[in-house]
Amino acid sequence: QAQLVESGGGLVQPGGSLRLSCAASGTTFNTDNMGWFRQAPGKEREFVAYITGSGAVTYFSHSVKGRFTISRDNAKNTVWLQMDSLKPEDTAIYYCAAAAEGVDFTSWGQGTQVTVSS
Repeated sequence: QAQLVESGGGLVQPGGSLRLSCAASGTTFNTDNMGWFRQAPGKEREFVAYITGSGAVTYFSHSVKGRFTISRDNAKNTVWLQMDSLKPEDTAIYYCAAAAEGVDFTSWGQGTQVTVSS
C-alpha cells in the first residue's frame, strides 16, 4: 500500500485560497488513481475530487466544482488540491487516498485540517 502524507492545511478567511499537497511513497504512483476526501465535525467523510493515474480525467463533487482543482505530478509522486473561493462549510479534515484500481481507495493519509473562518 502507498504511504501518503498531506500538508498545506490551515486557517483561511472566507473567499481565500489554500493548496493542499499529498506526497506518496511505496507505490507505483503513476498508475494510482488519487482522491481527496474530507470529514467535517459530526459528519461522515465525503468525496471531494478524483484524478486518474495519467491525470487525464478528473471528477469533483457538486459542492466544490468550479472552486477546487486537482492536479498531479507523477515525477514528484505528488497530488495537489487547489481550493479557491473557500467557504466556512469547506471546514474539515482533508484526506488524500490512493486506488490501485478504479475507486477502490485502500491507502489513506493522516489528514490535514482546513478551517475557513473570519
